[in-house]
Amino acid sequence: MNKHGKNYIVPILTIIIGIGWLLNVQGVIPDVNWVWICMLATIGILTISVGILDKFKFVVGFFLIACSVCSILRQTGKLTFEQEVPVLTILFGILLLFVQIMKLPNPEFMKVDDDEQKEE
Repeated sequence: MNKHGKNYIVPILTIIIGIGWLLNVQGVIPDVNWVWICMLATIGILTISVGILDKFKFVVGFFLIACSVCSILRQTGKLTFEQEVPVLTILFGILLLFVQIMKLPNPEFMKVDDDEQKEE
């Protein structure tokens, strides 16, 4: 996504908050906090789609999307907290494995400068 595309992030997040809020007020699947679920999923999707996909964005983005799905399952009684945490831990490990297999690039904050490599 280019510089101008990043200008859409705040409006999109605002719309998603409104949608989640409306779903809560309308009682769509009562006892589900739609604002929280929509925010997790949206931030996950935006993390993956903004800029160049790297190891960090892949893991964090898909993990947040999985957290939103698990949150729905927990809030509807299909998954207990005791099950949710191990499931998310396993998924986190799988995502870490995928980024190694897929050979995604390291994020900018993990890259070593040429000057630092020479010192080592």
